[in-house]
Amino acid sequence: MKIATFNINGIKARATALSDWLSEAAPDVALLQEIKSQDEAFPREMFEDLGYNVETHGQKSFNGVAILSKLPLEDVTRGLPGDDEDEQARWIEATVVGDSHAVRLCGLYLPNGNPAPGPKYDYKLAWMERLRARAADLIASEEVALMAGDYNIIPNAEDAAKPDSWRDDALFMPESRAAYRRILNLGFTEAFRTQHPAPGQYSFWDYQAGAWQKNNGIRIDHVLLTPQCADLLQASGIDKDVRDREKPSDHVPVWVELAA
Repeated sequence: MKIATFNINGIKARATALSDWLSEAAPDVALLQEIKSQDEAFPREMFEDLGYNVETHGQKSFNGVAILSKLPLEDVTRGLPGDDEDEQARWIEATVVGDSHAVRLCGLYLPNGNPAPGPKYDYKLAWMERLRARAADLIASEEVALMAGDYNIIPNAEDAAKPDSWRDDALFMPESRAAYRRILNLGFTEAFRTQHPAPGQYSFWDYQAGAWQKNNGIRIDHVLLTPQCADLLQASGIDKDVRDREKPSDHVPVWVELAA
């Protein structure tokens, strides 16, 4: 079972590029972030024609997450527990059943948090504490489960081409990284880094200042696996070449293959 995460930075601008990548990479499941679309405006027919079931959790102009799956999506839930007043569309869950295992999928778009310090950074840290609580529940359930998406966290210095330029950014501040480690330390495996320890591997390149051409990137898109899911991990990767195509997102897909 191939599962990918991809911050597409707007479905309206990226529908064709997304469709092309899906046809080429053929993931069984794609967890999308920043669809920037209300549910009724999402071009679901385009992806249904490619054989995908579509579930969205959108809002107008900002945020928004979705799941595209060749397998039936069961028990779909929307919104990260812990704050009933949070209206930002950043979390979606569903279960898929493979040949040998059911997999609980959690797609997330973690808040950016800039400028920091400030209210947006406070929201980021509060959201991450809610994420930690949901993550602890997943560990306790002993499910085959993963949490994948744009975490807006640079975990370590080797995950940035120029770490010094990120020192005061919400993505790399000590409190952000510590919050991420608290989630990992519950018992999760970060799929890509476990299999690819070398530095210089990124999932995001800014549109400004020739970042892509200079390979001035950061790695902020992650797939975290519960122990039961990590036991099924066969492969992982980053589809870096997608960034060099026409009208690209500033992120590229990150994927795992599970023996499920």
